[in-house]
This record gives sequence, structure tokens and C-alpha cells, in this order.
Amino acid sequence: MSALATILVQQGHQVSGSDRVQSEALQRLSDLGVRTWIGHDAAHVLQSEFLVVSTAVDADNVELLEAQRLGIPILRRSGFLPAFAQTQPFISVSGTHGKTTTSSMLAVALLGAGADPSFLIGAEVTSLGAAAAYRPGQHFVLEADESDGSFLAGPRAAALITNIEPDHLEFWGGWEELLDGFNRFLTQTNGPRVVCADDPEAAKLGASCGAVSYGTSPEATYRMMNLQLGSQSCSFSLSLPESEQFVDVRLGVPGLHNATNAAGALALVGELGYPIDAAVEGLRGYTGVSRRFEQRGTAAGVQFVDDYAHLPTEVRAALAAGRSGDWNRVVAVFQPHRYSRTQALWQEFADAFTQADLLVLTDIYAAGEEPREGVTGRLLFDAIREAHPEAQVVWCSDLSEAATYLGVELSAGDLCLSIGAGSVTTLADLLLPLLQARPEP
Repeated sequence: MSALATILVQQGHQVSGSDRVQSEALQRLSDLGVRTWIGHDAAHVLQSEFLVVSTAVDADNVELLEAQRLGIPILRRSGFLPAFAQTQPFISVSGTHGKTTTSSMLAVALLGAGADPSFLIGAEVTSLGAAAAYRPGQHFVLEADESDGSFLAGPRAAALITNIEPDHLEFWGGWEELLDGFNRFLTQTNGPRVVCADDPEAAKLGASCGAVSYGTSPEATYRMMNLQLGSQSCSFSLSLPESEQFVDVRLGVPGLHNATNAAGALALVGELGYPIDAAVEGLRGYTGVSRRFEQRGTAAGVQFVDDYAHLPTEVRAALAAGRSGDWNRVVAVFQPHRYSRTQALWQEFADAFTQADLLVLTDIYAAGEEPREGVTGRLLFDAIREAHPEAQVVWCSDLSEAATYLGVELSAGDLCLSIGAGSVTTLADLLLPLLQARPEP
């Protein structure tokens, strides 16, 4: 929502908004000239011509009720997005995971190639200093969210799918319905369609509608070769379609998943007709997005990294990136996200942490959901112990307990990786001071 507000301000609109608590996002909006309030009050909407509400807003919210009483048009985020596409058709990036990184890489690559796109992405792009911006270029790069169907909103000039896995089925109603949504995402796009050849479902949909593909697969239109993975970087060669030419790509972020995401961004740049060489050069300055293998600090010789991964495939990718370094141990701290997701995927999660030397597991971050009988972090703990009896797994009920344990357990040369989409991102704030307070050896 803060990204939407940012673009509206940059377009010259008067914007106001409220939230329950103060946050960095709210402060940034205030600095842009947005009138902000802490707490909700019916008086906040009196001068509004439109009210755009988050899916997290309850039906009995006083501002929402007042807008209804006054007849003020009310739109959800997904209903408001098409307004942006009237002058700049969307270049939409979607997929179960990887869409934030891929869309941010696409924005950076297009800028490097001479385009000047607007962009709306789900996390701050560190090299651009923002998650959203309105620019006068031809295109609008959008991280398109499949969780609520909003990825189908607005006209699309191009579309990219990173992968498709069963998630958010409570919204879609089932796996086949989710696949149909992604099929419409591709077939209703009036322009280039790009899919990851390494993902079976994305590749299958792409083949059915003539999409080009990228990845390590020999079948990929844009094929990745000569992969080199380091602790802080990665590189590869990308073959170009219908020629013997290739470009060498070097990134300042680690992991096979980041290399693959970059290949997807470059493939779409090429399909849009921009020079790939210039886009590759632009990506050399890419430094990631917040909460995607984000370096949070070092203390007592321990490196702390935070990652948003909350699905089994994402967890494996984050740990693989950690494993590519030369740390003594990779210590993972995982906070499961949502009861519904834990209930649906606990068996897949049981095998997702094999690359961690030590796993600290906490209870579930609810994200607004009601508890479900028998579904707790202990469900994962028991499943991991049963599937991998030799694994080192420690149970800590909350982050405070985890920080206290790790403050003693961690040693110089370790990588500590916090993983999850919830409050686990605050673990660094708890743990780093404990490590810094250690007496000198």
C-alpha cells in the first residue's frame, strides 16, 4: 500500500493514510508529503474522493464504514492497479516465489538498457532506494501477486512466470484453479511471454502458448551455462536465441536462484527489443532487495543474514546460497508463516533444511489467521526429527528464547540465517547486541 501511495504522490495526487502503528514505511510517506495518522478515525476520510484499502483491513473498520456511509468509492489494491496501466501497460512478473527479485532485476536491467520504466515491487530495491517510482518511460514493471488474483488486473504488455507451486489454494479453491489463473495470466498478455524452463508447470504452460523460456535446461530459449556460485556473488553465461552468441553475466548477490532470476529478467529485456549487453551492465550494480538474503550485520565473528523465504523451495534456495560461502556452520532460524500454509506443506518442509548445520525452529507466525487444532511449530519440529534423525534441530517457542540460545551457541565463522515472512526479521535486532556484548576472547 505504501508503494501505491508513493506513485500517486509522484503523479501529483493528494494522498493521506492511516495505520495502526508507526512504521518506517509510514514515516517515508510522511517525508514525501503524505498526511499520515497513527490509528483509525472516521474523520480521516471526510475529504477523500477515493478510499483504497488493504486486504488486512477489517470490515468493521471505522474509516471503511464512514466511507460507505458517505458513498465514497472504495477499492481494494487489485481494483486500483488497472488505473496505472492506462498510460503505461504492465510488464508483469509473477510466480510462487522469486517474483520480487526478478521484477526488481527487470527494473534495474531496463534502466541500464536505456528504458525509464515506472515500477511497483513488493520490497525496497536497494540499488534504486525505493520499492516504487513513477517515471516517464514506456513501461510499468509490476510484481504481480497471484495470492489474491490481482496479477490478472490491468492490460499487460509482457508477462513472466518464475515458477508455479501449490500455495494460496484457500483463495483459488484448488490446484487446477490456480493453474488456470496462471494460464490466463499468460494467454491474456498482448506481448512477450517468458517462463522458466526449469520449472515443470511454468514450462508446460509456456509451451502451450508459445512463450520463450530461460534457465539451465537444454530446452531453454535463453540458456544459462558456466555457472559460478560464490558466497557474495554469482556469474554465468547466457546464450541468446537463434544465434551462437552469448553474454557473460556477473551479479553482486549469491545463489543459483538469483542467477536464474537474472536470466529471466534479461530474457524479457531481450524480448522487449532492448540491448541485452547494456542490461547486463546495468545488473552489475544490482545489490538486492530488502529481506532477500539481506546482510544485517556482523558481531563476534558471526555474519547475520535475513531472508523472506517461507515456502520449502525458497528455504532450500536461501540455504544453498548460504552453503556457497566459506562459513564454519550455516545456522538457520525458521519461523513458520501462517497456520494454513504450515498445515498444507509440513511434509515438504521436513526435507527443506538439510543444508543447515543447525536449525532453530520457533512457533508459527499467524499473519492474522486463527489457530488450527494440531497445527503448531511442533508439527514441523517432529516431522524434521522423524525424517532426519541425525539433524541438529532445536525448539525455541519464541524469538526471545531463540536469541538467548543463539547468543551462547554461535561462534566466530558461523553464518546465522533468519528465515520467514513474519516477525523473525527482528531477530537480528535481538541477537546482534547479545553477540556484541560478549567479552573479548
